[in-house]
Amino acid sequence: QVQFVESGGGLVQPGGSLRLSCVASGTFFRLYAMGWYRQAPGKQRELVATINSGSNSNYADSVKGRFTISRDNVKKALYLQMNSLKPEDTAVYYCNRDPGIRDYWGQGTQVTVSS
Repeated sequence: QVQFVESGGGLVQPGGSLRLSCVASGTFFRLYAMGWYRQAPGKQRELVATINSGSNSNYADSVKGRFTISRDNVKKALYLQMNSLKPEDTAVYYCNRDPGIRDYWGQGTQVTVSS
């Protein structure tokens, strides 16, 4: 059974930083491409960043240069370092495989950027 549990969200001022974590259960984590997604109120869920099994990463244009995705295959963990946060980054953030698997969506972690 695969599960993803996200943590690390919170309230931060514009320009601040947060580090999100995602811990995976199940086997073969190291073999799969993973992604961070987010969903803002009234908007569709969007892909923010991806990292493949070789740790090659890609980013949405809106976060490029500010966010960094990383993974630790021993801990079966995925991370998202978010710097220079903007109010438009406010959303619930989720991790999942890339592409996302419907049955694997977790509860997510809320990130709110506001002064």
